[in-house]
Amino acid sequence: MASFRQVEDQGQFILYDPEHIPQIHAGWFTLEYWQEHKAVLGGAPGRGTSVFLKTPAGEAVWRHYHRGGLPGKFIKDLYLWQGLEASRAWREMHLTQQLYDQGLPVPKPLAAGVKRLGLGYRADLMTARIPDALPLADYLPDASEEQQKQALQAAARVIKRFHQAGLNHTDLNPRNILIQPESLTCWLIDFDRCLLLQPDTSIATDNLFRLHRAFVKLDKQKATAWQTWLLQGYQAG
Repeated sequence: MASFRQVEDQGQFILYDPEHIPQIHAGWFTLEYWQEHKAVLGGAPGRGTSVFLKTPAGEAVWRHYHRGGLPGKFIKDLYLWQGLEASRAWREMHLTQQLYDQGLPVPKPLAAGVKRLGLGYRADLMTARIPDALPLADYLPDASEEQQKQALQAAARVIKRFHQAGLNHTDLNPRNILIQPESLTCWLIDFDRCLLLQPDTSIATDNLFRLHRAFVKLDKQKATAWQTWLLQGYQAG
């Protein structure tokens, strides 16, 4: 189990893994710092764009927390301050480490940053980048039917492992499932607002139903087949 270290720099609270990051500062959570060091490798679409970085800890993914839905139209990235331990970045950092320690396929959490602004705060999370992985949402449209079936059944087996561990993934969708195409190895990411509870079949069913809705948004015509293959893999797993 990792022993995180906490520091404060320029009004930024930082939680990090000193085994992977010997030293860290507030600049790690600014795009200008990484651009200055020519360390920006690219990005991935999502609610807020994730940025791929070349860091002293290896390639990493930096995600700034953004609000979704109606609140996000008015308050882009500010959250109500309820204490550091209750902040989204702190909670996700610890939860991801718990899952990592259980041997589940998640990226290694590297650092979390929280900056308080009056009654609110902004937050960031940095995790290790999974090599040669892409979101299932990007893989499925260009894959053959057999590749789609194999990928979805592989994803289902992984999802079941998380459910058996008691995870309620509140935003299970094809962008939060990564796949390494060569090996069909799957990973789960983005555990913001997720909870680790006792295994519960009703929670698992809700997660899978949410995933089906996401399939419909991705491709309405293929969604039924995708969900059928997924459930076959889930039941076999």
